[in-house]
Amino acid sequence: MIRPVTFAGSFMAGPTYPVACRLPVPHMHFSILFSDPYFVAINKPPGILMHRTRISEDNVFVVQLLRDQLGQRVYPVHRLDRATSGVLIFGKTPQAAGQLGEQVMDKSVEKKYLAIVRGWTEESGTIDYALDDPDSGRGRLPAVTHYTRLGTSEIDAAIGLRYNTARFSLVEARLETGRRHQIRKHFAHILHPVINDKRHGDVKQNTYFRNVFGLQRMLLHASELVFRHPVSGETVCVQAVVDEAFAQALATTGLSAYLPEYFRFT
Repeated sequence: MIRPVTFAGSFMAGPTYPVACRLPVPHMHFSILFSDPYFVAINKPPGILMHRTRISEDNVFVVQLLRDQLGQRVYPVHRLDRATSGVLIFGKTPQAAGQLGEQVMDKSVEKKYLAIVRGWTEESGTIDYALDDPDSGRGRLPAVTHYTRLGTSEIDAAIGLRYNTARFSLVEARLETGRRHQIRKHFAHILHPVINDKRHGDVKQNTYFRNVFGLQRMLLHASELVFRHPVSGETVCVQAVVDEAFAQALATTGLSAYLPEYFRFT
């Protein structure tokens, strides 16, 4: 499903193209959530890398596919892990990407995520736990994640050895900092790992989801990104619906009813 962009206030920095008015054509690879002369935002599917890297043998990448789809170069403003889906924004010029990148660096861009995690979390909380940041080479750096529990479930699935049922939470996480794998590491730190996180998750849970439920994707989705447009000064809110596999996982774990309506896959 393709959804229109949501605006907080009017937008006057040139023409915008609400996706509700733009029909996909056969060669398109990504759902376009927002586009104007300066930026384009997509709903990234899980399982695809941002760009070519020496440590991967992949030959399909977001940057190249989007460039071919739009017929112009694009410049990443931020990134999502291969396994994470959701809102991903690019500049259409290096200058635009740099201007919005400054907002990312000064933490004025608001990023929200949806995750299905093991167990029942607290109703809300803040995870303040420093993390290694290999990209900076500066060792452990401050890292803060705020979260709200949207709902809980308990299903008849003897995943562990101690109980005949399994418990899950659907949470909304908001990043105050942006360290690599921050949400994944933080929820693992509080013993509520993201389901199907191969690196930081619960091996038994992941194996059960894969072999019994047939669900392999990591259940982390970048649902919303809010920023101040560098040209117009207006606030722009871009939202992305969950994909079919995430929706299936919500149904399997009994959490579907807790997903806000505007993020639902149809």
